[in-house]
Amino acid sequence: MAVLIQGGRVVTSHDEFTGDVLCEDGRITRIASRIEMNACPTGTRLIHATGKYVFPGFIDPHVHVYLPFMGTYAKDTWETASRAALIGGTTTLIEMICPGKGDEPLQAYELWNSKAKGISLCDYSFHMGVTRFDELAEGQLREIVKRGIRSFKVFLAYKGALGVDDRELYHTLQLAKELGVIVTAHCENETLVSETQARLLAQGKLEPRWHEPSRPVRVEESGVRHLMAFAEMTGAKVYIVHTSCREGVLAAMEGAARGVDVQVETVIPYLTLDKTYAEKDGFEGAKYVMSPPIRAREHQAFLWDALRSGMVATVATDHAPFDFETQKVMGLPAQGGFVKIPNGIPSVEHRVDLLYTYGVTTGKISLQRFVEAASTAAARIFGLQRKGTIAVGADADVVVYDPSYRGRISAKTHHMATDYSAFEGWELKGRAETVLLRGEVVVEGGECKADKGYGKPVTRV
Repeated sequence: MAVLIQGGRVVTSHDEFTGDVLCEDGRITRIASRIEMNACPTGTRLIHATGKYVFPGFIDPHVHVYLPFMGTYAKDTWETASRAALIGGTTTLIEMICPGKGDEPLQAYELWNSKAKGISLCDYSFHMGVTRFDELAEGQLREIVKRGIRSFKVFLAYKGALGVDDRELYHTLQLAKELGVIVTAHCENETLVSETQARLLAQGKLEPRWHEPSRPVRVEESGVRHLMAFAEMTGAKVYIVHTSCREGVLAAMEGAARGVDVQVETVIPYLTLDKTYAEKDGFEGAKYVMSPPIRAREHQAFLWDALRSGMVATVATDHAPFDFETQKVMGLPAQGGFVKIPNGIPSVEHRVDLLYTYGVTTGKISLQRFVEAASTAAARIFGLQRKGTIAVGADADVVVYDPSYRGRISAKTHHMATDYSAFEGWELKGRAETVLLRGEVVVEGGECKADKGYGKPVTRV
């Protein structure tokens, strides 16, 4: 069925105008100031968008859905996470595949893919985690790229678990350069983290508030500088995930000034929360433990400025959903302390609304920058050639967004599988009222209409 979206304020990363958008056979086929129904195919569905924005479907380039971590597993499935994403206006997710050090890459790829295939309600792709580099791994990584995965992921943290050593990092970047893929990187200095954690634990500092001091700003900056040196030497394209602080962004910009092809991502928790949340009394702060940690408020202000200026290219979530009552409690002081708290803040459902409410409506970023950071840049960086924009020929991934909506976030009403929200009670000014994915209405009136398995793997170039 064709769909005509009429009378909305169409916003892309570079333009804004009032007009109509016609979607046919999964693609956008016409954009004009006015398209009459009698000029559309018989049976065309009309969506009135007067007083609303018409955005491209949003893309979250950094999520975890299936995730073995800290002795447990993330709570969401692809069914719950993708439903939550769609309701929040996100039509495409890119998940991090995180194999263990001893796992074969191809087996890990097939495992992660099996969790999404035939289950996801939204479109999806993956970043292939590289946790080892040897002859077997190299051959399998080449095969995974042939299957359409155009990005790797390395950890410069989690020593002895997910982290790569310098030899592995060098050869991963060298292979990426050869194959023309981008390497996404978690940048921290793993030795500084592990040694600082050991010192704090020995001093009896076990509460969640000590997570941030165990991974301070200098640890993240050190990781970024390390990656910049290796990227400069190999010529590989790199993308720094979940950048939390001023020093990390500036270290990346110094690399860019030397010619490194680098893009910087931040995530919605860093733009909206500060480290006082993890310092709450009792164990409440565990809800806000993620890595790198949430920083002091001055870093939040800097990140908004960097987002506005373009130093920060994308806003993702690093969605990593763990229950508070049954999983975060693994890190109670009596159980060994903050080092055992499963890391992550569930936020895939509310990224777009939080960015709009606390970024656009407060004047921190423009509507065009909002669309660029939450959709278009990720499509461009990760080769999602038909997504991330409102244009003739693009996939008909479209969000009709109601700026007059008012609501509040609550774990009682969210669609993620977790038992808490890090944003409990926060006000929202706007929501995705109607969402199209490849021309089909998958959200209407804020309710998900998509069938399980409607989501498809995305072709990347």
